Amino acid sequence: MAHDKVLELARQNGLLADPLTQLIREGARELVHRAVQLEFQSLLSLYEDDVDETGRARVVRNGYHPERKIQTGIGPVCVKVPKVRTRSGAPVTFHSALVPPYVRKAKSLEAELPWLYLKGVSSGEMDDALKVLVGPDAEGLSASTVSRLKKEWKGQYEQWRQSRLDQDEWVYIWVDGIYSGLRAEDVKLCTLVVIGVNALGQKKFLAIEDGVRESTQSWREVLVKLKKRGMNVPKLAVGDGAMGFWAALDEVFGQTRHQRCWVHKTNNIVGYLPKSLQDKARACVKDIWMAPTKAKAEVAFDLFVEQFEGKYPRAVECLLKDQHDLLAFYDFPQRHWQSIRTSNPIESTFATIRHRTKRSKGCLNRDGMLHMMFKLSQCAQGSWRKLRGFADLGKVITGINFKDGIEQPEPEQKAA
Repeated sequence: MAHDKVLELARQNGLLADPLTQLIREGARELVHRAVQLEFQSLLSLYEDDVDETGRARVVRNGYHPERKIQTGIGPVCVKVPKVRTRSGAPVTFHSALVPPYVRKAKSLEAELPWLYLKGVSSGEMDDALKVLVGPDAEGLSASTVSRLKKEWKGQYEQWRQSRLDQDEWVYIWVDGIYSGLRAEDVKLCTLVVIGVNALGQKKFLAIEDGVRESTQSWREVLVKLKKRGMNVPKLAVGDGAMGFWAALDEVFGQTRHQRCWVHKTNNIVGYLPKSLQDKARACVKDIWMAPTKAKAEVAFDLFVEQFEGKYPRAVECLLKDQHDLLAFYDFPQRHWQSIRTSNPIESTFATIRHRTKRSKGCLNRDGMLHMMFKLSQCAQGSWRKLRGFADLGKVITGINFKDGIEQPEPEQKAA
């Protein structure tokens, strides 16, 4: 069973041994060699005018350090780093930025370990999995390595959750409670997640804590910690309505506007309708949040009510109870609407975890889940793009008014 799982992983990543992989590996070796040589030449060029009385260079090449293998996603790549010496005795050393001293595996490979773990490869199977992925010479990447990395992730997580947030101005936040699909002690574990975007348009995880999605107290604890770390009052919070978050938000950051997630809301509405009407209802709801102005969105609201109130009052009630908070996005820049109408930044990041079908009972405890999710979140965060239309964030911070997504001119001051 474990062998089949490992082979399946290898096929998915296209890493089974074959001539093409070997060719790529040789090409990688040559590429690394050339890059290191260029780094070395750059060092020597700094001392090209440093010569002795006979005209000989004082700083010269002095062979190579012993060859070492760097484990990468395409297998081991052999690397030789040149050495330098000086005839004058002055201390000059060469350290490659590409291949630092003592490094024996690529950072990208280490980042893959939590994905392997979450995809169902247990610590005991990790050694076989990595041999398939990086070759039979996989050294130092066994189950003990995973255990060591998990301890490192714990330390990194604890340091991260204490880090200061007052270096940035946080404009929008997205929140959600994520049920991971992983279980500990027969309890389905939930993680309370907060993502923020700063004035530069950079999206970052601000909180990853365990708790109860529907509990105001759980969310209050999360928000109080964020405030203690220096987070300012965000202009807008985006999330699902079925959470204890909103009551907690009003207590801790009372000036923050509410924006209900349209994806969650749509799913809740169609849940009150027969399948034969769900597609039609989704289209009607889409007409609301895609309307170019708030006035037209309200017309689409009324049309939905007229069509469904008679036979499906609960679906209509579900829509109307959050009408004000569903349309808050119209008071913000139009280029931000795509991002602030839903809590998609969280949904998309945790999709792999939430939709995992093979669940292992007791595979993680509370802390293990948090540390693993933290590590996965940091890997994902590194590839995020800036918020679309981030140049308008400064206007939101300074309090410039927007109507239907369009900046409004300042009212003229009456003459005294």
